Amino acid sequence: MRRRVIFFISVLLLLLVAVPGVLALVHIDADGQVPFYARAPRDGLIHDGEWVVVVFYRPASCIPADFNLLDFFDFPDATGPGAFGCNPPTTDSHEIWENGPGIDPAPLVAKFRGLGAVPIWFVSVSDMEAAIADDVLTIGELESLPSLRKGSADYYRETLHPGESNPDGGSITFTGFGELEGGRPFRVFVSLGLGNDRVRIAFR
Repeated sequence: MRRRVIFFISVLLLLLVAVPGVLALVHIDADGQVPFYARAPRDGLIHDGEWVVVVFYRPASCIPADFNLLDFFDFPDATGPGAFGCNPPTTDSHEIWENGPGIDPAPLVAKFRGLGAVPIWFVSVSDMEAAIADDVLTIGELESLPSLRKGSADYYRETLHPGESNPDGGSITFTGFGELEGGRPFRVFVSLGLGNDRVRIAFR
């Protein structure tokens, strides 16, 4: 009986030490208000060897014509609101920060949920490589690529651990499925940075 009491007290002490650290994390319902338009960064194009997949967190129609999608982030500045002026978002989002925005470079984790029609575009690797050879990719260039297939995801879920706040380099996992223009179904699954990278793209 005494051993059980000692064990119980030990566990309780561990919880008392651990729980405040967990409770100190900052949770933010960001409602999809993120400082980027689409996932096509120059250092992280996602592809399966044949197709590059580009997920849009904002409507493609309101992305500035001269914005370089390879830069990824478009923060507010003296010239305007950046990506925050391109609405409505195509996802909602929940972020977990160690201390909070303005203190940390990025959240520890962000989870995104599609709002019913997330634009997901596919373009051949060869077309994308040719388009970004000058280190610039505008929305107009992307839309003009001959292999482009535009899709809309009825279902989209993403979990992102940004590299800026995760010393292991970060990771991203997402799943989306819906239809291409013309009605052809598509499905995409991506898991990168977790030690077993996988990108699966299927058109049926």
